[in-house]
Order: sequence, then C-alpha cells, then structure tokens
Amino acid sequence: MPDPAQSRASLGRLRWRCRRGLRELDELLTRYVDEQYSSAPAADQAAFRELLDSHDPLLYAYFLGRETPADPRLARLIATIIAGAGQVARED
Repeated sequence: MPDPAQSRASLGRLRWRCRRGLRELDELLTRYVDEQYSSAPAADQAAFRELLDSHDPLLYAYFLGRETPADPRLARLIATIIAGAGQVARED
C-alpha cells in the first residue's frame, strides 16, 4: 500500500511541474492531476510525466490542435485532458 504522505508529496511535485506560466496550460494540466491522475493507469501516469518534459510552446501547440505529438500515447493523453476540460466547462 502506498504511503499517503509520499503520494501527496508526489502529487504536489507534479502540480508544481504543471505551472507553466500560461494560465490556460496551468489550469488544464493541474485539473488533470487533481481529478484524473491518481486513478489513471500507470502507463498514462508515465505519459503525463513525459508530457510535462515538453517545452511550453510545444505543449500550447498540442492543446490548441496546431501540432500532434508523434507518440500516440501522448496524443491520446492530450485528447483525454481536453475532453475532461470540456466536461467541466459544460458542468459550470
């Protein structure tokens, strides 16, 4: 069983990595960590950590649909994050 304190610290570090300086990206990425990351499969969690290694302009292009990642795992994850954001917007 994972240590809850360690899990919270790990999520805190991820949330910090989601801070990109572009409010839209910050919100999309942080919402994913807060609402979906913990219950996501390990492969999706690894893909998310990899996605966070991308440069901000590239991330922005991905989320605007101007570019598509070559890695299909990342493309699927981005679609999941965007769909989750759309779902929240409809609930508001």
